[in-house]
Amino acid sequence: MLKAQNRLGLVFFPAFDWAISPTHPEREERLLYTQDQVIEEGLLDIEGIIEYRPRLATTRDVERVHVCVPDVKSRTTESHLIAAGGAMVAAEAVIKGEVDRAFALVRPPGHHAFRIVHGARGFCNINIEAIMLEYIRQQYGPKRVAIVDTDCHHGDGTQDIYWHDKDTLYISIHQDGRTLYPGSGFLHEFGGPNALGYNLNLPLPPGTGEDGFLYALDNFILPVLEEFKPDLIINSAGQDNHYTDPITNMRFSAPGYAKLNDRLKPDIAVLEGGYSIEGALPYTNVGIILAMAGLDYSYVREPDYAPAKVSQPAEITQYIADLCRQALNAWRNREEIAAKLRSGQEKVQRHRRIYYDTEGLLETQTETTLICDACAGLSWIDSCTDQGEHILAVFIPRSSCSRCYEEGYKIFEQTPKQNFTHLYLQDRLKDILLYR
Repeated sequence: MLKAQNRLGLVFFPAFDWAISPTHPEREERLLYTQDQVIEEGLLDIEGIIEYRPRLATTRDVERVHVCVPDVKSRTTESHLIAAGGAMVAAEAVIKGEVDRAFALVRPPGHHAFRIVHGARGFCNINIEAIMLEYIRQQYGPKRVAIVDTDCHHGDGTQDIYWHDKDTLYISIHQDGRTLYPGSGFLHEFGGPNALGYNLNLPLPPGTGEDGFLYALDNFILPVLEEFKPDLIINSAGQDNHYTDPITNMRFSAPGYAKLNDRLKPDIAVLEGGYSIEGALPYTNVGIILAMAGLDYSYVREPDYAPAKVSQPAEITQYIADLCRQALNAWRNREEIAAKLRSGQEKVQRHRRIYYDTEGLLETQTETTLICDACAGLSWIDSCTDQGEHILAVFIPRSSCSRCYEEGYKIFEQTPKQNFTHLYLQDRLKDILLYR
């Protein structure tokens, strides 16, 4: 009888009733084939591997992270709330000590969902990991957390949510945004003015193979984590770096994913992308499950696996080595970089155009953030879309100082309502979202 070295919680939610279209890559079969493989391999019969049932996240859980326009009900389905709730169940099992690690195999995914949500983009409506993490912080107190995003697409939504948060280190390794949606995730995207250096990106070239991913892990991600010393490591476990994935251009494998997970040792993993439904997902997920449980994964192979399919040219190897050196050097010099950028400034603005590919909607944002030495800083966003919405959203951080707190309410209460379709204030200290 096999026994897991690490007690592992599993949550499955295939979302039978939700798909963008019947033939869309993001559909229920993504998890059904994995479930079949897990059952066939007898993984749920292993002592120490425990299956948990998901639950619904609440509107309050979503509003703790997002401003959904006009409201949560109009931007989510029950499947989105169960996916978020399933991740919350997985995380809570770890926090309570019922298991050592947990893997939420849920859909729809979420790492392209920004703080403001006007609709679906990149197959994502709400950010599953962020809702999970902020629920844990609300229920169990402050946590220093690292989110390591290994999806092939840059997690621009998670980056946006934690752009101003020094307590959340966001690291994304992904295919270079010059060659893949969403077109972001470059080295210079380094965090907001009050959290500069706590958002780290490693844009890998198309054709990166197994050695490249594992080199980036050993020579960039793990050294940064060792220095950051998080209380929790969360893996946004996208699997679309696989050599058979139909919408990406990378060369990773199921054995590679298992090795990465074994070395990363995340406390919680949450499924993100991965669209090779039969050729990859059953094998990559089994490999990750075995690695998280501390069991032998050496026999895990795709039926068509061959070393040549995961190799990479020498020029890519050198490129990744240079990239890791640059990124690690920036991390280690973040305080000096931040001091230069903040010098003499009271507030910082950034202007963005955000395209919602599923909705065919274009959002224009102006975000203003107060420079603050005492907290993450007050920020507010003027957001309008080409479909008629024009909102102002004020964000008071959970660690807010009195100056930022008072200024946030002043902006919310004194802004003329007639200038906007909706006004919102997200007060993380009181854990409420106000509307006008």
